[in-house]
Amino acid sequence: MIKKKHIKNKEEINWEEKVIQVKRVTKVVKGGKKLSFRAILVIGNNEGQIGVGVGKANDVIGAVKKGVSDAKKNIINIPITKSYSIPHPIYGIAGAAKIILKPSATGSGVIAGGSSRIVLELAGIKNILAKQLGSNNTLNNARAALNALQNLRTFTQTADSRNISLSDLYQVSNEI
Repeated sequence: MIKKKHIKNKEEINWEEKVIQVKRVTKVVKGGKKLSFRAILVIGNNEGQIGVGVGKANDVIGAVKKGVSDAKKNIINIPITKSYSIPHPIYGIAGAAKIILKPSATGSGVIAGGSSRIVLELAGIKNILAKQLGSNNTLNNARAALNALQNLRTFTQTADSRNISLSDLYQVSNEI
């Protein structure tokens, strides 16, 4: 069910793609039922770039190709710490699916389930805790993980948005 493939992009970056789910869907039309396939894919380079895509076609190969092109259109950059984790705990939402992501100690690995695990692994995160809440929908859980990763901020980004220096940010957090 899960395929791995290395493909080259225009920038000569090695993108790794994984098919999360291939679903056979039917549509009732005048002459009977029309059969098609829906593929959910994640594409990432293990260096902080990740995208989720969906493709629908009459055959599986066409659905996967459309999913790859959709995922490439929705690529985001995420900050990764030196310990291959995330800078701070975060909460992500997509539809009814919610996900909690927490940074973890070095060597703990990716502790996550379902589609969120694949998203985190392809993003290049190696130490993280994740919990999916609210929904078992594969696509929404993958999008919730992407939403959480998109909202991550580094200390320098936070200091810039507050118009203070990085050292002042650390002093404020130590006083509390």
